[in-house]
Amino acid sequence: MSDPLYLDHNASTPTVPRVREVAARALLEGFGNPSAGHVYGRRARAFVDTARAQVARLIGCDADEILFTGGGTEASNLAIRGFAAAHAGSQVMVLASRVEHPAVTEPVRALTDRAPGSALVDVDETGAVLPEVFRRALADGAHQGPTLVSVMLAQNETGVLQPVSDIARLARARGAVVHTDAVQAVGKVPVDVRALGVDLLSIAGHKLYAPKGVGALYVRRGTPLSPLLVGAEHERGLRPGTENVSGIAALGEACAMAHEDLEREAERQRGLRDWLEAELAASGFVVHGARAARLPKTCNGHFRGVRGAALLEALPELAFTTGSACHSGEETPSAILTAMGIGREEALGAIRVSIGRGTTEADVERAAHLLLRAAAAPPHPSRPPRASAPPTG
Repeated sequence: MSDPLYLDHNASTPTVPRVREVAARALLEGFGNPSAGHVYGRRARAFVDTARAQVARLIGCDADEILFTGGGTEASNLAIRGFAAAHAGSQVMVLASRVEHPAVTEPVRALTDRAPGSALVDVDETGAVLPEVFRRALADGAHQGPTLVSVMLAQNETGVLQPVSDIARLARARGAVVHTDAVQAVGKVPVDVRALGVDLLSIAGHKLYAPKGVGALYVRRGTPLSPLLVGAEHERGLRPGTENVSGIAALGEACAMAHEDLEREAERQRGLRDWLEAELAASGFVVHGARAARLPKTCNGHFRGVRGAALLEALPELAFTTGSACHSGEETPSAILTAMGIGREEALGAIRVSIGRGTTEADVERAAHLLLRAAAAPPHPSRPPRASAPPTG
Protein backbone atom coordinates (compact mmCIF):
# COMPACT_ATOMS: atom_id res chain seq x y z
CA MET A 1 0.00 0.00 0.00
CA SER A 2 1.33 3.44 -0.87
CA ASP A 3 1.81 6.13 1.75
CA PRO A 4 -1.29 8.11 2.72
CA LEU A 5 -1.87 11.44 1.01
CA TYR A 6 -0.40 14.06 3.35
CA LEU A 7 -2.83 16.87 4.17
CA ASP A 8 -1.58 17.93 7.58
CA HIS A 9 0.84 20.74 6.68
CA ASN A 10 -0.32 22.91 9.60
CA ALA A 11 1.11 20.27 11.93
CA SER A 12 4.43 19.90 10.13
CA THR A 13 5.84 20.28 6.63
CA PRO A 14 8.19 17.97 4.73
CA THR A 15 11.63 19.38 4.08
CA VAL A 16 12.18 20.22 0.41
CA PRO A 17 15.31 19.38 -1.63
CA ARG A 18 16.91 22.85 -1.67
CA VAL A 19 16.53 23.13 2.10
CA ARG A 20 17.96 19.66 2.67
CA GLU A 21 20.91 20.49 0.42
CA VAL A 22 21.80 23.59 2.43
CA ALA A 23 21.44 21.68 5.71
CA ALA A 24 23.73 18.93 4.43
CA ARG A 25 26.32 21.46 3.28
CA ALA A 26 26.22 23.12 6.69
CA LEU A 27 26.78 19.75 8.37
CA LEU A 28 29.81 19.11 6.18
CA GLU A 29 31.36 22.57 6.09
CA GLY A 30 29.98 24.23 9.21
CA PHE A 31 30.94 21.69 11.86
CA GLY A 32 33.13 24.22 13.69
CA ASN A 33 31.91 26.22 16.66
CA PRO A 34 30.49 29.51 15.34
CA SER A 35 32.07 31.32 18.29
CA ALA A 36 35.59 30.14 17.41
CA GLY A 37 37.99 32.56 15.73
CA HIS A 38 39.66 30.07 13.39
CA VAL A 39 38.64 29.26 9.82
CA TYR A 40 36.27 26.43 10.81
CA GLY A 41 34.46 28.68 13.26
CA ARG A 42 34.20 31.43 10.64
CA ARG A 43 32.70 28.99 8.14
CA ALA A 44 30.04 27.97 10.66
CA ARG A 45 29.41 31.61 11.56
CA ALA A 46 28.89 32.44 7.87
CA PHE A 47 26.03 29.94 7.65
CA VAL A 48 24.40 31.47 10.74
CA ASP A 49 24.88 35.04 9.52
CA THR A 50 23.42 34.23 6.11
CA ALA A 51 20.39 32.56 7.66
CA ARG A 52 19.83 35.47 10.04
CA ALA A 53 19.70 37.85 7.09
CA GLN A 54 17.35 35.52 5.17
CA VAL A 55 14.88 35.27 8.06
CA ALA A 56 15.03 39.03 8.64
CA ARG A 57 14.35 39.75 4.97
CA LEU A 58 11.22 37.60 4.97
CA ILE A 59 9.62 39.43 7.91
CA GLY A 60 10.97 42.93 7.25
CA CYS A 61 13.39 43.52 10.12
CA ASP A 62 17.12 43.95 10.66
CA ALA A 63 19.29 40.85 10.94
CA ASP A 64 20.44 41.70 14.47
CA GLU A 65 16.81 41.58 15.64
CA ILE A 66 16.60 37.83 14.95
CA LEU A 67 17.44 35.28 17.67
CA PHE A 68 17.62 31.60 16.84
CA THR A 69 15.85 29.13 19.15
CA GLY A 70 15.01 25.44 19.32
CA GLY A 71 11.55 26.00 17.82
CA GLY A 72 8.36 28.01 18.02
CA THR A 73 7.43 26.91 21.53
CA GLU A 74 10.77 28.05 22.89
CA ALA A 75 10.47 31.34 20.99
CA SER A 76 7.04 32.10 22.50
CA ASN A 77 8.16 31.06 25.99
CA LEU A 78 11.20 33.30 25.69
CA ALA A 79 8.97 36.18 24.60
CA ILE A 80 6.42 35.81 27.42
CA ARG A 81 8.45 34.48 30.31
CA GLY A 82 11.49 36.50 29.24
CA PHE A 83 9.39 39.68 29.36
CA ALA A 84 8.19 38.79 32.87
CA ALA A 85 11.76 37.97 33.98
CA ALA A 86 12.98 41.32 32.65
CA HIS A 87 10.52 42.98 35.03
CA ALA A 88 11.25 40.88 38.10
CA GLY A 89 9.95 42.69 41.14
CA SER A 90 7.16 44.36 39.20
CA GLN A 91 3.60 43.18 38.86
CA VAL A 92 3.28 42.39 35.17
CA MET A 93 0.09 41.83 33.22
CA VAL A 94 -0.17 39.52 30.21
CA LEU A 95 -3.21 39.54 27.92
CA ALA A 96 -3.63 36.86 25.28
CA SER A 97 -6.50 35.57 23.18
CA ARG A 98 -8.43 32.46 24.14
CA VAL A 99 -7.50 30.75 20.85
CA GLU A 100 -3.72 30.88 21.29
CA HIS A 101 -1.48 27.84 20.95
CA PRO A 102 -0.53 26.16 24.27
CA ALA A 103 2.97 27.60 23.76
CA VAL A 104 1.34 30.92 24.70
CA THR A 105 -1.58 30.00 26.96
CA GLU A 106 0.49 27.78 29.25
CA PRO A 107 3.19 30.40 29.97
CA VAL A 108 0.41 32.93 30.60
CA ARG A 109 -1.27 30.56 33.08
CA ALA A 110 2.08 29.86 34.73
CA LEU A 111 2.51 33.59 35.39
CA THR A 112 -0.82 34.13 37.12
CA ASP A 113 0.73 34.12 40.60
CA ARG A 114 2.93 37.13 39.76
CA ALA A 115 0.68 38.59 37.08
CA PRO A 116 -2.78 38.55 38.70
CA GLY A 117 -4.31 40.88 36.11
CA SER A 118 -3.48 38.51 33.28
CA ALA A 119 -6.34 37.12 31.22
CA LEU A 120 -7.33 35.20 28.12
CA VAL A 121 -9.56 37.35 25.92
CA ASP A 122 -12.62 35.95 24.12
CA VAL A 123 -13.10 35.69 20.36
CA ASP A 124 -16.21 36.09 18.21
CA GLU A 125 -18.09 33.33 16.39
CA THR A 126 -15.68 33.48 13.43
CA GLY A 127 -12.72 32.81 15.73
CA ALA A 128 -11.34 36.33 15.42
CA VAL A 129 -10.36 38.60 18.29
CA LEU A 130 -12.14 41.96 18.34
CA PRO A 131 -9.69 44.83 18.98
CA GLU A 132 -12.35 46.54 21.08
CA VAL A 133 -12.30 43.61 23.53
CA PHE A 134 -8.56 44.07 23.97
CA ARG A 135 -9.03 47.81 24.36
CA ARG A 136 -11.45 47.23 27.24
CA ALA A 137 -9.14 44.66 28.82
CA LEU A 138 -6.25 47.11 28.67
CA ALA A 139 -8.38 49.90 30.13
CA ASP A 140 -9.96 47.84 32.92
CA GLY A 141 -8.56 47.95 36.42
CA ALA A 142 -5.83 50.03 37.93
CA HIS A 143 -2.83 48.12 36.60
CA GLN A 144 0.05 50.50 36.01
CA GLY A 145 2.88 47.99 35.63
CA PRO A 146 4.54 46.39 32.60
CA THR A 147 2.04 44.85 30.17
CA LEU A 148 2.49 42.28 27.42
CA VAL A 149 -0.17 41.55 24.80
CA SER A 150 0.10 38.29 22.84
CA VAL A 151 -2.13 37.56 19.83
CA MET A 152 -1.32 34.90 17.25
CA LEU A 153 -1.22 35.96 13.63
CA ALA A 154 -2.90 32.80 12.26
CA GLN A 155 -4.83 30.27 14.32
CA ASN A 156 -3.36 26.80 13.87
CA GLU A 157 -6.67 24.86 13.86
CA THR A 158 -8.96 27.13 11.87
CA GLY A 159 -6.42 29.23 9.96
CA VAL A 160 -8.25 32.42 11.00
CA LEU A 161 -6.05 35.51 10.63
CA GLN A 162 -6.16 37.85 13.61
CA PRO A 163 -6.19 41.70 13.45
CA VAL A 164 -2.75 41.91 15.04
CA SER A 165 -1.86 45.35 13.65
CA ASP A 166 -5.08 46.90 15.05
CA ILE A 167 -4.54 45.32 18.45
CA ALA A 168 -0.86 46.30 18.46
CA ARG A 169 -1.78 49.91 17.76
CA LEU A 170 -4.11 49.97 20.78
CA ALA A 171 -1.65 48.15 23.02
CA ARG A 172 1.42 50.21 22.16
CA ALA A 173 -0.56 53.44 22.67
CA ARG A 174 -0.96 52.27 26.27
CA GLY A 175 2.72 51.40 26.64
CA ALA A 176 2.32 47.63 26.24
CA VAL A 177 4.79 45.34 24.51
CA VAL A 178 3.21 43.19 21.77
CA HIS A 179 4.06 39.58 20.88
CA THR A 180 2.59 37.53 18.05
CA ASP A 181 2.91 33.81 17.52
CA ALA A 182 3.38 33.84 13.74
CA VAL A 183 4.38 30.17 13.51
CA GLN A 184 1.53 29.31 11.12
CA ALA A 185 1.72 32.54 9.12
CA VAL A 186 5.40 33.06 8.28
CA GLY A 187 6.13 31.73 4.82
CA LYS A 188 2.39 31.34 4.05
CA VAL A 189 1.15 34.94 3.96
CA PRO A 190 3.05 38.25 3.85
CA VAL A 191 4.45 39.16 7.28
CA ASP A 192 6.06 42.53 8.00
CA VAL A 193 6.91 43.24 11.62
CA ARG A 194 7.00 47.00 11.06
CA ALA A 195 3.56 47.05 9.46
CA LEU A 196 2.19 44.78 12.19
CA GLY A 197 3.66 47.00 14.89
CA VAL A 198 4.82 44.08 17.04
CA ASP A 199 7.84 43.91 19.31
CA LEU A 200 8.22 40.13 19.43
CA LEU A 201 7.36 37.46 16.83
CA SER A 202 7.76 33.66 16.96
CA ILE A 203 8.79 31.41 14.05
CA ALA A 204 9.10 27.60 13.79
CA GLY A 205 11.19 25.97 11.09
CA HIS A 206 9.13 22.83 10.59
CA LYS A 207 6.05 24.85 9.64
CA LEU A 208 7.74 26.24 6.52
CA TYR A 209 9.70 23.28 5.11
CA ALA A 210 12.76 23.39 7.38
CA PRO A 211 13.55 20.63 9.91
CA LYS A 212 12.10 20.33 13.39
CA GLY A 213 14.13 21.64 16.31
CA VAL A 214 14.90 25.12 15.00
CA GLY A 215 13.00 28.38 15.25
CA ALA A 216 13.50 32.09 15.68
CA LEU A 217 12.28 35.02 17.73
CA TYR A 218 12.16 38.53 16.36
CA VAL A 219 13.01 41.01 19.13
CA ARG A 220 12.51 44.66 18.25
CA ARG A 221 15.60 46.63 19.22
CA GLY A 222 15.21 47.94 22.77
CA THR A 223 12.50 45.46 23.86
CA PRO A 224 13.16 44.34 27.47
CA LEU A 225 13.81 40.59 27.64
CA SER A 226 15.74 38.29 29.97
CA PRO A 227 17.04 34.80 29.11
CA LEU A 228 15.26 31.69 30.36
CA LEU A 229 18.52 29.73 30.43
CA VAL A 230 21.95 30.82 31.60
CA GLY A 231 25.26 29.97 30.06
CA ALA A 232 27.55 31.55 27.51
CA GLU A 233 26.66 34.74 25.64
CA HIS A 234 25.21 33.20 22.49
CA GLU A 235 22.45 35.00 20.60
CA ARG A 236 23.06 38.34 22.34
CA GLY A 237 23.03 36.54 25.69
CA LEU A 238 19.34 35.69 25.36
CA ARG A 239 19.61 32.10 24.16
CA PRO A 240 22.75 30.38 25.46
CA GLY A 241 24.05 27.23 23.78
CA THR A 242 26.12 26.62 20.67
CA GLU A 243 23.99 27.32 17.63
CA ASN A 244 22.40 24.49 15.62
CA VAL A 245 24.21 25.49 12.45
CA SER A 246 22.63 23.03 10.02
CA GLY A 247 19.10 23.65 11.33
CA ILE A 248 19.59 27.41 11.25
CA ALA A 249 20.97 27.26 7.71
CA ALA A 250 17.95 25.20 6.67
CA LEU A 251 15.54 27.69 8.26
CA GLY A 252 17.26 30.53 6.43
CA GLU A 253 16.99 28.75 3.09
CA ALA A 254 13.31 27.96 3.73
CA CYS A 255 12.70 31.66 4.37
CA ALA A 256 14.55 32.58 1.18
CA MET A 257 12.40 30.12 -0.77
CA ALA A 258 9.21 31.56 0.73
CA HIS A 259 10.32 35.11 -0.11
CA GLU A 260 10.72 34.20 -3.79
CA ASP A 261 7.18 32.98 -4.49
CA LEU A 262 5.07 33.63 -1.42
CA GLU A 263 2.11 35.38 -3.06
CA ARG A 264 2.01 33.09 -6.08
CA GLU A 265 2.09 29.94 -3.96
CA ALA A 266 -0.48 31.34 -1.52
CA GLU A 267 -2.87 32.03 -4.39
CA ARG A 268 -2.38 28.51 -5.76
CA GLN A 269 -3.11 26.94 -2.37
CA ARG A 270 -6.12 29.22 -1.83
CA GLY A 271 -7.60 27.99 -5.11
CA LEU A 272 -7.17 24.37 -4.07
CA ARG A 273 -8.64 25.03 -0.61
CA ASP A 274 -11.64 26.90 -2.01
CA TRP A 275 -12.36 24.17 -4.55
CA LEU A 276 -12.19 21.50 -1.82
CA GLU A 277 -14.54 23.41 0.44
CA ALA A 278 -17.03 23.95 -2.38
CA GLU A 279 -17.05 20.25 -3.21
CA LEU A 280 -17.56 19.25 0.42
CA ALA A 281 -20.20 21.94 1.02
CA ALA A 282 -22.45 20.32 -1.60
CA SER A 283 -22.82 17.44 0.88
CA GLY A 284 -23.43 19.59 3.94
CA PHE A 285 -19.88 20.31 5.08
CA VAL A 286 -19.76 23.39 7.34
CA VAL A 287 -16.54 25.43 7.36
CA HIS A 288 -15.47 26.86 10.72
CA GLY A 289 -14.41 30.50 10.48
CA ALA A 290 -15.66 30.74 6.90
CA ARG A 291 -16.55 34.44 7.23
CA ALA A 292 -13.14 35.42 8.58
CA ALA A 293 -9.91 36.02 6.70
CA ARG A 294 -7.99 32.73 6.81
CA LEU A 295 -4.72 31.15 5.81
CA PRO A 296 -5.00 30.08 2.17
CA LYS A 297 -4.10 26.48 2.97
CA THR A 298 -6.37 25.63 5.91
CA CYS A 299 -9.82 24.01 5.87
CA ASN A 300 -11.48 23.22 9.21
CA GLY A 301 -15.10 22.08 9.38
CA HIS A 302 -17.56 19.26 9.93
CA PHE A 303 -20.16 17.12 8.21
CA ARG A 304 -23.42 17.21 10.13
CA GLY A 305 -23.89 14.08 12.22
CA VAL A 306 -20.43 12.64 11.45
CA ARG A 307 -17.66 12.41 14.04
CA GLY A 308 -14.20 13.48 12.97
CA ALA A 309 -12.69 10.43 14.65
CA ALA A 310 -14.93 8.17 12.55
CA LEU A 311 -13.69 9.83 9.36
CA LEU A 312 -10.09 9.48 10.48
CA GLU A 313 -10.63 5.78 11.19
CA ALA A 314 -12.36 5.21 7.87
CA LEU A 315 -9.67 6.93 5.80
CA PRO A 316 -6.21 5.41 6.26
CA GLU A 317 -5.48 6.74 2.76
CA LEU A 318 -5.48 10.34 4.08
CA ALA A 319 -3.32 12.03 6.72
CA PHE A 320 -5.35 14.84 8.29
CA THR A 321 -6.35 15.95 11.78
CA THR A 322 -9.52 15.84 13.84
CA GLY A 323 -10.77 18.54 16.19
CA SER A 324 -11.01 16.34 19.25
CA ALA A 325 -8.84 14.38 21.64
CA CYS A 326 -9.55 10.85 22.84
CA HIS A 327 -8.88 10.22 26.54
CA SER A 328 -9.80 6.87 28.11
CA GLY A 329 -12.35 6.23 25.37
CA GLU A 330 -14.06 9.62 25.76
CA GLU A 331 -13.72 12.31 23.12
CA THR A 332 -13.12 15.90 24.14
CA PRO A 333 -13.97 18.73 21.72
CA SER A 334 -11.39 21.30 20.69
CA ALA A 335 -11.16 24.21 23.13
CA ILE A 336 -10.51 26.50 20.15
CA LEU A 337 -13.79 25.56 18.48
CA THR A 338 -15.83 25.75 21.67
CA ALA A 339 -14.34 29.21 22.33
CA MET A 340 -15.90 30.20 19.00
CA GLY A 341 -19.31 29.11 20.29
CA ILE A 342 -19.38 25.91 18.21
CA GLY A 343 -21.49 23.21 19.88
CA ARG A 344 -19.99 20.05 21.34
CA GLU A 345 -21.30 17.70 18.64
CA GLU A 346 -20.19 19.97 15.81
CA ALA A 347 -16.75 20.37 17.41
CA LEU A 348 -16.44 16.60 17.79
CA GLY A 349 -17.16 16.34 14.09
CA ALA A 350 -14.36 18.72 13.14
CA ILE A 351 -11.59 17.79 10.77
CA ARG A 352 -8.67 19.92 9.59
CA VAL A 353 -7.22 19.52 6.11
CA SER A 354 -4.13 21.62 5.43
CA ILE A 355 -2.57 21.95 1.99
CA GLY A 356 1.12 22.39 1.19
CA ARG A 357 3.60 23.16 -1.55
CA GLY A 358 3.52 19.58 -2.81
CA THR A 359 -0.28 19.30 -2.92
CA THR A 360 -1.68 19.03 -6.45
CA GLU A 361 -5.14 19.40 -7.99
CA ALA A 362 -5.27 15.62 -8.31
CA ASP A 363 -4.51 15.28 -4.60
CA VAL A 364 -7.36 17.60 -3.65
CA GLU A 365 -9.79 15.85 -5.99
CA ARG A 366 -8.84 12.51 -4.44
CA ALA A 367 -9.22 13.88 -0.93
CA ALA A 368 -12.67 15.30 -1.72
CA HIS A 369 -13.80 11.98 -3.21
CA LEU A 370 -12.59 9.99 -0.21
CA LEU A 371 -14.03 12.38 2.39
CA LEU A 372 -17.42 12.52 0.69
CA ARG A 373 -17.58 8.75 0.37
CA ALA A 374 -16.61 8.21 4.01
CA ALA A 375 -19.03 10.88 5.27
CA ALA A 376 -21.89 9.23 3.40
CA ALA A 377 -21.10 5.73 4.68
CA PRO A 378 -22.94 4.40 7.74
CA PRO A 379 -20.99 4.60 11.02
CA HIS A 380 -19.30 1.56 12.52
CA PRO A 381 -20.00 1.77 16.26
CA SER A 382 -18.29 -1.54 16.99
CA ARG A 383 -14.96 -0.16 15.80
CA PRO A 384 -13.18 2.00 18.41
CA PRO A 385 -11.90 5.32 17.07
CA ARG A 386 -8.23 5.76 16.38
CA ALA A 387 -6.57 7.51 19.28
CA SER A 388 -6.24 11.13 18.27
CA ALA A 389 -5.04 14.41 19.68
CA PRO A 390 -6.31 17.89 18.95
CA PRO A 391 -4.23 19.86 16.45
CA THR A 392 -1.47 21.46 18.52
CA GLY A 393 0.44 22.73 15.51
